[in-house]
Amino acid sequence: MGDDLLAAFERLVAADGCPISQAGDRVGPPDLVKKLLDCGMAHIGSASPDPPNLVPAPLDLALHGLLRKRQQQLMEDCERLMDGHRRLSSIERIHPKAEGISHRLVEVVVDRTEITRLSHALINSARDDWMSLENSHLETPLDEATGYSPPPAFENSVRCRAIYEAFVMDNPIGARAVREAISHGEEARLLPRIGMKMKLADASLAMLPLTPTGMDGAMVIRSAVIVGALREYFEMLWERAMPVGTQPESRTGLPPVEERVLPLLAQGLTDEAIAHRLEVSLPTVQRRLANLKKRLAVDTRIAIVVAAMRRGWIQ
Repeated sequence: MGDDLLAAFERLVAADGCPISQAGDRVGPPDLVKKLLDCGMAHIGSASPDPPNLVPAPLDLALHGLLRKRQQQLMEDCERLMDGHRRLSSIERIHPKAEGISHRLVEVVVDRTEITRLSHALINSARDDWMSLENSHLETPLDEATGYSPPPAFENSVRCRAIYEAFVMDNPIGARAVREAISHGEEARLLPRIGMKMKLADASLAMLPLTPTGMDGAMVIRSAVIVGALREYFEMLWERAMPVGTQPESRTGLPPVEERVLPLLAQGLTDEAIAHRLEVSLPTVQRRLANLKKRLAVDTRIAIVVAAMRRGWIQ
């Protein structure tokens, strides 16, 4: 589910609906039509007096349906990962000989010294990417002794990214440490809330907490399948997060006019209707849409709305 589904929806919108018997030619193969219906991005119109039509849903409802389906898939993937971990643990208890296999994939560590050692080893193992999530769960209050340490310089060969819970920038020590990390080459972004800590090295290693702070229990994961899913989760959060230094008066960092354009665009209004609603000229609206496409690295109006929803810019 992704670009192919959005392209099919765009074709349906451009055709302003079509007879269901012609959907294969105008929209796409039957599986895409079924996905549009399953996601609520389209519905079957009345069968009387004319033949039934495939009708596109309003843009905002269609995109909410698409994102809801994607969220459901991620939740199901997460549950499968956790179920796999539970099954690995049970195999180890029942079949001691399997211990070596499970330890190569998933290792549970409860010793604080070992957790600290593995955390540093994880950082040093990165060769291409280092990613981390940091939230407000700390062993001790944030002070000079517990402030975040800047990441290794990695000799400019490793891309280092971190997403912090926004509280850290409210503390002078935390804010100074984050800026120091940025000066060492880290790319830092903020989210209002982060559910758990996480560390990822390349596509091969990850560390997850088993307790809020992660110091009383942690899980080291070496399974490429699980690490890949965790990387996808990180990338989704990265898209929604705001870069450190974004102007505080705007949660999006967009000019006010572009912030006002987004919800109207999500409602499916034309350029002319948006210009009338905002009491600005048509060229102004078209220029703002071009700016949004460039900022979000997308090519279509629908893609603007999808990207803005992922970032939480459109509720």
